[in-house]
Amino acid sequence: MALSREQLAMRVAQELKDGYYVNLGIGIPTLVANYVPQGIEVMLQSENGLLGMGQFPSDEEVDADLINAGKQTVTMATGASLFDSAESFAMIRGGHVDLTVLGAFEVDVQGNIASYMIPGKLIKGMGGAMDLVAGADNIIVTMTHASKHGQSKLLSECSLPLTGKGCIKKVLTDLAFIEIKDGKFHLLERAPGVSVEEIVKLTAGELVVPENVPEMQF
Repeated sequence: MALSREQLAMRVAQELKDGYYVNLGIGIPTLVANYVPQGIEVMLQSENGLLGMGQFPSDEEVDADLINAGKQTVTMATGASLFDSAESFAMIRGGHVDLTVLGAFEVDVQGNIASYMIPGKLIKGMGGAMDLVAGADNIIVTMTHASKHGQSKLLSECSLPLTGKGCIKKVLTDLAFIEIKDGKFHLLERAPGVSVEEIVKLTAGELVVPENVPEMQF
């Protein structure tokens, strides 16, 4: 069974390490804030000027002036700080973010990402994505494995305008967790109940499949 948005966020959260500074992109990545593992401390950074973002607020906690880059209301963790977006982007461009989680339209075997434009369609735009892919060494993309029409989003070569080149190392889809290296996709894990054959069928780029592919654990 394909993973839900919440399960995708839960699996990405397992990649967080104690002391990390983490930027969460718009969409599914923002949900990761709700699943930070117990026993570790991470500082979630938002490019609109917040370091120390907490979980999404309850109805009683909502502050309309406190938002993330996707204009969703958020909370602040203990020790959080607020500043202008110029300072926020200086952190990103200076390489001070340990992990970035982004959504995407396409990713290819060279680690290229297309995430900001579909010609002929109205898209919100790139936001801080180009700065994030240029300034972060550790980027995880989370997205659906294929479009609603069954077309693969994991390609030999991206067909859409690129956000960044050679910058993506791992991709978590609703079907699989995949590493990109040596110009190939490498299958690490599969979603519970999803067969290797289904993943292979929906992966357009070259996919290396080990003898044993474990199911994801939550």
